[in-house]
Amino acid sequence: MTRFRLTVEYDGGPFMGWQRQAHGPSVQQAIEEAIRAITHESVTLHAAGRTDAGVHALAMTAHVDIARPITPFRLADGINAKLRPLPVAILAAREVSEDFHARFSCIGRRYLYRIANRRAPLALDAGRAWRVPVVLHADEMNRAAQLLVGRHDFTTFRSAHCQAESPVKTLDRLTVRRMGEEIEIEAAARSFLHHQVRSMVGCLELVGRGKWTAADLKAALEARDRAALGFNAPPDGLYFVEALYPED
Repeated sequence: MTRFRLTVEYDGGPFMGWQRQAHGPSVQQAIEEAIRAITHESVTLHAAGRTDAGVHALAMTAHVDIARPITPFRLADGINAKLRPLPVAILAAREVSEDFHARFSCIGRRYLYRIANRRAPLALDAGRAWRVPVVLHADEMNRAAQLLVGRHDFTTFRSAHCQAESPVKTLDRLTVRRMGEEIEIEAAARSFLHHQVRSMVGCLELVGRGKWTAADLKAALEARDRAALGFNAPPDGLYFVEALYPED
């Protein structure tokens, strides 16, 4: 039995999320079925994160155990061939030790959220960015974002369906920067609560348009109450960027 580490890129638009589900297609199911077609083995794919419906990944890390002898190159090429025409690609594959686990060995995760700050509709980035037609003040958003950095009780920014044992998380970095008509929000932490990034982005958007102040954002955090949340940003603009491991 060989354990393979896979790096996966995907457009989350056609899927119900990463995790296999009974009521719709998932990224996990698509890759597992591709592997079964190649190896004739029923496998379980484990990932560093479980992205929601419509959320994308630039480099999701996953691992899978395969009994049949196969090289990483042939495995990646074979999976990609079977995945066509789905918007999922294996960017890299390599053998790893049996004690590597895509989820439990992970020591850091990074997300990117893209806001298209323009009036015109999105012709190329539809489904891949959140279009906000009113002017957002990225500097104000970034200043307010620093109030969320550090160890906090993030109950306000936590989905009612979150399965994490504790709402307390340490947010290592939350930055907002403007690049022309695009605003990029980057979040980094060891782990996140369900909907945490989208909830933080939704509140920062309120700050950017002047409906909230930094004090309002701080009050929402300190309320430790989901009812204090502004709103959840849509999934379209969210990307899982990378997972970090000690061996990296």
